[in-house]
Amino acid sequence: MTDVLAALRAAIGDAVSTEPAELEIARSDKSGQRGAGAPIAVVTARSVDHVQTALRIAHAHGVPVVPRGAGTGLTGGALAGTGELVLSTALMTRVHEIDNANQLAVVEPGILNADLNNLLEPHGLRWAPDPASRAICTVGGNIATNAGGLLCAKYGVTREAVLGLDVVLADGTLMRLGHRTVKGVTGLDLTALMIGSEGTLGIIVGATLKLTPVPTGVVATINAYFPTIEDAAAASAAITAARIRPAVMELLDPLALAAILAHLELPNQAPGCAYLLVQTDGGAAETEASAALATITRLGGTAHMTTDQDEGERMLAVRRAMYPAMESLGRVLIEDVAVPRSRLPEMFAAIRKIGVRYEMPIPTVAHAGDGNLHPNLIYSGEEVPENVWLAAGEIFEAALALGGTLTGEHGIGTLKRRWLADELGDAQVELQRRIKSAFDPQGILNPGKVF
Repeated sequence: MTDVLAALRAAIGDAVSTEPAELEIARSDKSGQRGAGAPIAVVTARSVDHVQTALRIAHAHGVPVVPRGAGTGLTGGALAGTGELVLSTALMTRVHEIDNANQLAVVEPGILNADLNNLLEPHGLRWAPDPASRAICTVGGNIATNAGGLLCAKYGVTREAVLGLDVVLADGTLMRLGHRTVKGVTGLDLTALMIGSEGTLGIIVGATLKLTPVPTGVVATINAYFPTIEDAAAASAAITAARIRPAVMELLDPLALAAILAHLELPNQAPGCAYLLVQTDGGAAETEASAALATITRLGGTAHMTTDQDEGERMLAVRRAMYPAMESLGRVLIEDVAVPRSRLPEMFAAIRKIGVRYEMPIPTVAHAGDGNLHPNLIYSGEEVPENVWLAAGEIFEAALALGGTLTGEHGIGTLKRRWLADELGDAQVELQRRIKSAFDPQGILNPGKVF
């Protein structure tokens, strides 16, 4: 490893750090897991050349490389350990272009999601991916995990908002993938393949992003309370079945709602009840909101609708406070499964039964517009206890039994590797490994993640 460090320092100087505090940070993310031992160094790239140089040196020495952005991932995808080199793009934050006429932006991967949207706001544009961590997560990380968020039911996940990528492969080769046009079907879609690949195929060093106009006119927001989460989920499924397409539709079970309100020091107006949040925008916002409101009340919900922007934002703030509220309760294993939207009531019921069986409260929220649930398993201590893993495993099995998936937006990382074949089957897992090998023959990019 001495030769690797010497070569890196000679080539890129102070971009290389072996400071113990930096190495320790690189061992963890928001998943609660830790890498085994300290990595050999952290390279904080400030240019594409830094990334290429670091990868060429690592490739020549056969050193594994762990790509990293802000470290806000929830599945262990950016964890580094003994003998590994961390390659961070967190300081690559430049916005090279905002093209109003074509509604696109060309950016570096380290810019924070929220910072990008703050820059786009004066142009009347936004980048639609809206994860809960948008204030602290990077665009590159969003792309690497194919992140979603509150707006993706109407505006799509990250894959729908990326036109092209600049990617450095394991041997240092720079590839320019995709296009600047709305359409483009030349050859295999390597851009889409790279999105959600969790740093196993290449390192993203630039992105051409598809932007959307910020909605103007009326935005209508509804909050509703139901006796049970199954009742609230049935209402959200009925809204979907009625072909209403909210920009936001979120569910909070009674445990999650109570924890959030306590964290925000707000009164609980309906103790023991579940919460449904619906927001519509665009030209049909009021019509769609009225139809959603009628469905909610018909199915037993007590609802309030507003078109006041500030009041609507206060309602959204309750949902956005989920993760800090959970962290105030202890350590959290934040899970991420998705099921067909019509089966949300069954999935909530399954989670509740699993919590009872393991004598474990599992506060759960869901992006009801796309069937993506986030059960939160609370525990104490440094390591995730075995009973928490067992409960998580049963949640995964329940989602798959309902025709769902292991992950809607967080990715696989290290956390869900053991269940990957349960969803994909051995033949598909092997095919995906062969695809990785085509991009990374030595297997040095993010080893031990996903596959």
